[in-house]
Amino acid sequence: MDVTLSSWLVIALALAGANLPFFNDRVLGLIPVKAGAGFDGRPWHKPLYLRLLEMVLLYFVVGAVGFALEAQIGNVFPQTWEFYAITGCLFVVLAFPGFVLRYLRKRHHS
Repeated sequence: MDVTLSSWLVIALALAGANLPFFNDRVLGLIPVKAGAGFDGRPWHKPLYLRLLEMVLLYFVVGAVGFALEAQIGNVFPQTWEFYAITGCLFVVLAFPGFVLRYLRKRHHS
């Protein structure tokens, strides 16, 4: 796999991983947390803190994939804290569409 394809693959995985917690109520898109309705009769929805925790986990998963692809291409470059601060902020920015659709979109109830 060449460098360009690897770069686009990591970007696509980051975009998907950052938005995955906001598009479903399953943990990592696979594991249902609760079956049935909540105590008040409404269906259960994954809370924000669980979505953010899932986002942090997916940040490390995407980072591991990026590290593996970099190692496959050649030399792995050492990174300092600035790299992780910038990529963490970028991951949060990539999650913006999912956050807007989940929490800020106005829903019309009929």
